[in-house]
Amino acid sequence: MAEQAKGQVAMVTGAAQGVGFHIASRLFAAGYRVLLTDINEAGVKEAALSLDPTGERAKSCVLDVAQESDFSAALDQALTFWGELHVLVNNAAMTKAVSTMELKPDDFKQLVSINLGGTFTGCQVIGRYLAEQGYGRIINMASLAGQNGGTSTGAHYAASKGGIITLTKVFAKELAASGVTVNAVAPGPIDSPMVKELVPAERLPGLLSAIPVGKLGNADFIGDVVEQLARPEAYFTTGTTWDVNGGLFMR
Repeated sequence: MAEQAKGQVAMVTGAAQGVGFHIASRLFAAGYRVLLTDINEAGVKEAALSLDPTGERAKSCVLDVAQESDFSAALDQALTFWGELHVLVNNAAMTKAVSTMELKPDDFKQLVSINLGGTFTGCQVIGRYLAEQGYGRIINMASLAGQNGGTSTGAHYAASKGGIITLTKVFAKELAASGVTVNAVAPGPIDSPMVKELVPAERLPGLLSAIPVGKLGNADFIGDVVEQLARPEAYFTTGTTWDVNGGLFMR
């Protein structure tokens, strides 16, 4: 970790559990002050305290990514706590496996609004602040499902994650001249509660046999990839999608 990045402030959405918590943990371990946000107030408070019982370098905030005002409030919280913000990780997402031909239009709209709409709002609200400061890093959590059409997650999830990859390019172009980079990370199946919920135990051997490396991904490594993209030295990387999928999708 470069010395100049230590002490920077990062905000992570959907950080109460799962991959979001692992991302927040790795950023915290790398020296960042981290604002963990989530719609689950009790869960995100517990998550922040588990990282830092003193509350000096890890704090929590309730944030519903469907609400623009919540992003503004979370930004205000970060500025109140530490006086600055440098990094946003748009991780929060809704996942509900539904077969494509059974998917209801309203369910499609709801999930895309949360996953894709929440990422858009985060990039816009926090990106505007970062651009005003002349520096920032935004990392959006996409997915293998947005690249290969998905398998267990349904059309709504795959479409939302594919849209995130495109939004990443849009905001990368918009904010580059202001010193703000915007990148995405696209994990394949990760050893996480979400994957275990979507893939029953009896189907897991079949999933593993389809992955070239034969294993589920490691959530801490996803956090390490995010931390690399958050570094000041990552200024020359923007508009990209970093694949972490065990060989399931190769460019």
